[in-house]
This record gives sequence, structure tokens and C-alpha cells, in this order.
Amino acid sequence: GQRVEEEEHHSLETFTFYLSEPLSKERVEAFSDGVYAIVATLLILDICEDNVPDPREVEEKFHGSLLEALSEYGPNYLAYFGSFVTIGLLWFVHHSLFLYVTKATRLMGLLNILSLSFIGGLPLAYQLTSEFAEKSHNEIEAIQVSCVITFFASIFQFAIWTTALLHERETLHPFARYGGKEHAFMFAKLALYPCVSLGAFFLTCLLSEFSTAIFHLMQIVIPFAFLALRIFVRISLAVIQSVMSLSRRKVVLLEEEEACLSPTETLS
Repeated sequence: GQRVEEEEHHSLETFTFYLSEPLSKERVEAFSDGVYAIVATLLILDICEDNVPDPREVEEKFHGSLLEALSEYGPNYLAYFGSFVTIGLLWFVHHSLFLYVTKATRLMGLLNILSLSFIGGLPLAYQLTSEFAEKSHNEIEAIQVSCVITFFASIFQFAIWTTALLHERETLHPFARYGGKEHAFMFAKLALYPCVSLGAFFLTCLLSEFSTAIFHLMQIVIPFAFLALRIFVRISLAVIQSVMSLSRRKVVLLEEEEACLSPTETLS
């Protein structure tokens, strides 16, 4: 019985060590960049394949006006740019994350593969949101599927950072560790897409008539949110620090007043 327990304990230790075993950071980044590049290429091929007006149709239906012909494909172009910006920003977050990761582990590599598997579904999300009729039941479900794909692609990136925090002395640069200079900004940056995509999903469930507008608004707002995020985080941290410093000053003043009082006045 004791021998069986020792073997089980040894197997558990081996399993834990296997997940925390180091992995080549450079190969993880190279593989990820390749997947992002292929997904972006698939998006470009999709938009160029079926969304170019026929010259005869331009002459006959739109009286030779190319701009009027292109306006008919406006929703498809909007879905394309939204999907491409989503891929670009997720790549940007991935790049920022591994900029502060000093040592990758196999668990981080596994989470990265799961994130990339949903990144690869973004061309599918583009096709779903661009091909169904407007304000139809299928379009609402397609938008919800796109929100789910974006959520899981980003939440696994957040999980990579959380995993790195568990062994932050070995895996993270001091700036990105808890209490570091970039810790709050990394948290906000990695949590932005999961929160917004999840919020858009529930809003499309509650306000189904405005699901298309909500989804495209999410795709438009997030790039501006990334630009304003650092400023917002710095202002929030400054406010928190000022409030904490004021509370500390009050405590110090009370201690000084108590020190100046006589023993009888202190008891009273």
C-alpha cells in the first residue's frame, strides 16, 4: 500500500513538472506570428473573392458608377475591416504579452495554441457576419458566434498571463509582475477584449434588433479604447494613490494628536 501511494505521488509530481517545463519562447512567438499572418491572408482572400463588382453589372445597373456599385458591398467591407482590426489588435496584445514573458512553459504554450485555434476562426466569423441577410435570425446567431470566438481567443491570452503570474519570478519581467510598473496596464489590456465581447454577446441577446449595430460598434470602439487605455489606467492609479496618501496622512495626524495628549485626556 505504501509503495502504491509513493508511485501515485511520483506520477503527480511528474505531471506538474511536465506542465511547468520550459518551452522555447522564440518558437512560440514564431508559430503564433505564422498563424496570425495566415489568418490575415485568408481574410484578404475572402474579401477579394466575392466582393468585387462585375464590370458589366457596373455599366448596366449602376450606369458606370463604381462607387455606387461598391456601396452595395458596404456591409461586407465593414465586416472585413472589423475582423482585420480584431486580428491586428489581438496580435498586438500577444506581442505585448510575450515582450514581458522571460521564460515560456508548456502550459503557457498549450494555452497559446488554444487561443490561436479561436484566432483561426475569425475568417469564419467574417463570413458569417457578412453573408446572412440583415436583421434576420441567422444574422443574430452569426454575430453571437463571432462574439464567442473573439471572447475565447482573448480569454486564453489572459490565461497565459495569469499562468505566468503564478511563477512570476521565473517567467515575467519585473515590470509586469504584481506591483510592477506595467502590471495594471497589462491587466487592463488583456481584459479589454474578453469583457467587451462578452458584454456585446449579452447585449445582442437582450437587444436583438440592434445586434448588428452593437457588434460593429464593438469593433470600432475597441481600437480607440486601446489608444485611451494607458491614459485611463494612469489617471485611475493616480487617483487611487492620492486617496491612499490622504488616508495615510489622516492616520499620521491622529497618531501625532494622540501622542501630544496627556494620559488622562487619552483615557477620556
